[in-house]
Amino acid sequence: MEGSRFNSAAGYGIDIEPVKGRVRILRDGIVLADSTRAKVMYETRLTPQVYVPLEDVTVDLSDQTDLKTFCPFKGTARYRNMVLDTETITNGVWSYDDALPESRDINGFIGFLSSSYTEVDLGEAQFDAGVAGNISGPLVDWLMRGAAFEPTPEDFIRALGEKMIESGIALYRMSAMIWSLHPMIAGKNYIWTRDADEIRTLAPSYELFEHRSFINSPLHHVSNGLGGVRQMLDVPDDKMQFPIMKDLKDEGATDYVAMPLFFSNGQVNVLTLTSDHPDGFTTANLGLIFEVSSVISRFFEVFTQKENAQSLLETYVGRRSGARVLGGEIRRGDGDEIDAAIMFCDLRGSTSLEEKLGRATYIELLNGFFDTVSAVVHDTDGEVLKFIGDAVLAVFPDHEKGTEGSINAIEACKGIVAQLDALSQEGSQRIECSIGVSHGSVTYGNVGSLERLDFTVIGQPANVAARLGDYGKKVGHRIVVSQDLADQCDDCIPLGPVSLHNVSEPVESFAVNAGVAKPAEPAA
Repeated sequence: MEGSRFNSAAGYGIDIEPVKGRVRILRDGIVLADSTRAKVMYETRLTPQVYVPLEDVTVDLSDQTDLKTFCPFKGTARYRNMVLDTETITNGVWSYDDALPESRDINGFIGFLSSSYTEVDLGEAQFDAGVAGNISGPLVDWLMRGAAFEPTPEDFIRALGEKMIESGIALYRMSAMIWSLHPMIAGKNYIWTRDADEIRTLAPSYELFEHRSFINSPLHHVSNGLGGVRQMLDVPDDKMQFPIMKDLKDEGATDYVAMPLFFSNGQVNVLTLTSDHPDGFTTANLGLIFEVSSVISRFFEVFTQKENAQSLLETYVGRRSGARVLGGEIRRGDGDEIDAAIMFCDLRGSTSLEEKLGRATYIELLNGFFDTVSAVVHDTDGEVLKFIGDAVLAVFPDHEKGTEGSINAIEACKGIVAQLDALSQEGSQRIECSIGVSHGSVTYGNVGSLERLDFTVIGQPANVAARLGDYGKKVGHRIVVSQDLADQCDDCIPLGPVSLHNVSEPVESFAVNAGVAKPAEPAA
């Protein structure tokens, strides 16, 4: 393009030149800086930026604020407030106090935010036209046209690495640390290596944040808003900023960059790039990546929002229910009639346990109870629908044979009792449960108000299950089931018909042989 300092085909460019003569920067007539040593930075697609030595700033500046921004070929910018007699311009100036090699000539110089001044007096000096250019090539074409069709974040980062190489970027390794909303994992770290067939995906727990290797890593540095990281790796080991850099150098890496990937909610994720080219990354390489980083971030945000929605739904409404909600069953009345076994399992004597143990210890015990019941239900093809106080409501759907729900529910009941007995032997407090199970047709779907819904089961079997569990407390059996389940049980003990509250006809009840419970404690 005519008037352009760099050829647009050469990619991103940066150039720093001294300004001839005297430069003054003013705000409404007030001189902010007066210098004969100013420099101008020409950067692709940006207006020329004047930098002056700190000594030539003529107004008061504050100490450095908390704000940091990162440029992969300038470094981490630190900001100061500009203090005038009549006002304070927050974060009005910045400087690169450890500028990267491409920008070493402005190290420690002060740049002024465009909104902090009203006039730049160049005297007789003139700037060239702004550096024009356009972003194109395999990477950008793919981001515009093909990236949206990658089905998973692993597929996306694999294709991203391949397109960077196709665009001439000397990339050896790339990772994306994306934080998540999940009850057990802090996030996912996707690691692509040029010569590896598979993407490594790490899902660290929240203990990561206390681990020394994370605290002393670029991931911690960048995600905590401390700016980006750039390190040429041809330096002695004791000059490395972080231990990971030595490990990469030992693999043949020559240049390392960690930059923030911002989500729309302000969440700071981390993209890392490693080169094994003898000269490392070029300015054009990093400029291209930096300019498309916001697009890369949005793709990861879409993947993450989908995973967050799925994990949160699974956490609060269960795996099957969450899948159905994500599948579009989001209106009141959406649901199916299914045949299933419904299990109601509650912790016996919870009121007295809370009084005896205290609130904090009781909640710890209750969570252990829920962990045990939920794990067994999940392992036997059931799903926990909800926690109700100190009780668990679970569903075991039938499949082709029409008996799978009953068989799985009986297996789950025995497994729960066995595991709670084992926990009781390990700990100082015995944990007793009462389980009722019934089988029949239920509605599995959304009920509630127009704006607040609950995905659950509705039908008489749910009521019967709860009542059978209560009946078991009275007769000293931990598992009591209805006729349909007894038909699938080899060792059920007939208890005879029992009249249940809000159930019009007596229900034939059976105890599953799982040992006799201790005498009932006061009802919770």
